[in-house]
Amino acid sequence: MRAEIANIVSDIEKSLDLLDQRLGETAAYRLEELNAMSEDPDLWNDPAKAQKLMRERQTLSDAIDTHKSLKQELADNIELIELGEMEEDAEVVADAEASIRALKETAAAKELEALLDGEADGNDTFLEINSGAGGTESCDWASMLARMYIRWAEKRGFKVELQSESPGEEAGIKSASYKISGENAYGWLKSESGVHRLVRISPYDSAARRHTSFSSVWVYPVVDDDIEIEVNPADIRIDTYRSSGAGGQHVNTTDSAVRITHNPTGIVVTSSEKSQHQNRDIAMKALKSRLYQMELDKRNAAINEAHEAKGDAGWGNQIRSYVLQPYQMVKDLRTGVETSDSQGVLDGDLDAFMAATLAQGAAGKSRAEANAEE
Repeated sequence: MRAEIANIVSDIEKSLDLLDQRLGETAAYRLEELNAMSEDPDLWNDPAKAQKLMRERQTLSDAIDTHKSLKQELADNIELIELGEMEEDAEVVADAEASIRALKETAAAKELEALLDGEADGNDTFLEINSGAGGTESCDWASMLARMYIRWAEKRGFKVELQSESPGEEAGIKSASYKISGENAYGWLKSESGVHRLVRISPYDSAARRHTSFSSVWVYPVVDDDIEIEVNPADIRIDTYRSSGAGGQHVNTTDSAVRITHNPTGIVVTSSEKSQHQNRDIAMKALKSRLYQMELDKRNAAINEAHEAKGDAGWGNQIRSYVLQPYQMVKDLRTGVETSDSQGVLDGDLDAFMAATLAQGAAGKSRAEANAEE
């Protein structure tokens, strides 16, 4: 076997070892338990609980099957290479080597997914976008970010639901909130919290000058029934108001929008896209999710520091820079990952940035655990 292919095989084996460690010895037993529970005739008396169980069962089953499949495919192709070399069949060797190269990408992707093992990584997520310094420019940038994340979610087959939106005075949006539903939605998007900076020639400047705009992104998990968050009614204020829309039939004529303020923390959540009853329910869920995120932050010092460092949407607080003029470059300031395909990023090609941040977080976690053991 050539040295290049031997190195690739070694990388794949390392990825498979990590997957094996993440699954652990209990995975097969847990799958048996879930299979037994899924056969309970009373399971669907509680549809929400049943759906969650079936999702967990399918996810675990897929993970186990994928691990087995990758190991078998690697063994089969190694055997083909050895056979091809023995019989001096260059075509067989070339085909097997090509399969191993493709297998490396698949194994690396599965290894990355295995890093999504946080307490709430598997949950759906709320995504909030707020315009920052820059007036109309910033509002337009906020709408571009919203489009970027919607495109990213749609490419993954995730469901996107608008929770509330406040339009800009001239263009774009002042703020918007979305619920994004899909496997590991929070796990993937959690690294996007922070300030995003745009540099471009302004389409709103008659002198065609270059402008810098800022918008902030906040990501927090949707809490499910397994996570209990108590909210004292005395701690909240609920206001109803008339939602402002794009005009015409989109403007609500009743005070159906809901705003909930949590007095102890100052958290404010809104919902304005449904009936008042639905908006109240959506806003309360969003509040519980925000409170849960605060609890996660307290347990994780690194995340907590990152949120505290986020600060205002302005200079010095950005996590990613998007430069459209005088050159094309999107660069993540935490990991150093960059690309000149700025249009691709704005069309939702964010996986490289998310993957690098996940890997960086996992490396930091590993170092912290090692230090704790010493």
